[in-house]
Amino acid sequence: MAQEQEEQQQKQIRVGVLALQGAFSEHIILLNTLPQVSEAVAVRNAKEIAEVDALVIPGGESTTMALIAERSGFMPTLKEFVRTHPTWGTCAGLILLSEAVTSGGTLKGDQKLLGGLSITIKRNAFGTQKESFEAGLHVEGLDNAKKLFPGVFIRAPVIDEILKPEEVEVVAKLERDYGKTPKGTIVAVRQGHLLGSAFHPELTRDNRMHLFFVKMAQEWIAEQNK
Repeated sequence: MAQEQEEQQQKQIRVGVLALQGAFSEHIILLNTLPQVSEAVAVRNAKEIAEVDALVIPGGESTTMALIAERSGFMPTLKEFVRTHPTWGTCAGLILLSEAVTSGGTLKGDQKLLGGLSITIKRNAFGTQKESFEAGLHVEGLDNAKKLFPGVFIRAPVIDEILKPEEVEVVAKLERDYGKTPKGTIVAVRQGHLLGSAFHPELTRDNRMHLFFVKMAQEWIAEQNK
């Protein structure tokens, strides 16, 4: 019994949530409900990010987050962490993890990005905040996967193109049309140690997406430590 408890303790990870702007506190609350997480904490600088095993980049304003990171000198450290540690971007976080941003097919060259996910993103794909909605989603690999996950979409992006289909795994798609956005549009992907979702899991009471990321991070970390 003691050995099992020790093994469980060893498996726990400390998760940071980027707290430059956006819905970071909601992520921290949900992550702290999971026994696999020793602690979930806010991350704002290089010292704090060095003390976590994995990172969540929340929804909010991607341009604002990038600007704050740039002006504070945090951007290079943040990019290196994303390259080497499990990271999950939700909504604005997904935008920051993409390789390029498009809007109506036009490249937005002024958008500061962290990169990592081999995808392009279309911002505000569903329209303004008035067009926000909740959609039931089948998410590959989720606990109790038959139960739809409540995907909350607020001025949400969608994945426009997968640049490396051999490396990027589609995790969730829209189950039906929403306005001009068709059924089958990709709204969540995984590539190695990186996860991205267009919706806001932190705005629900369902912690399965957070558990999915934490287990993914644990497995990746264990593999790197072999």
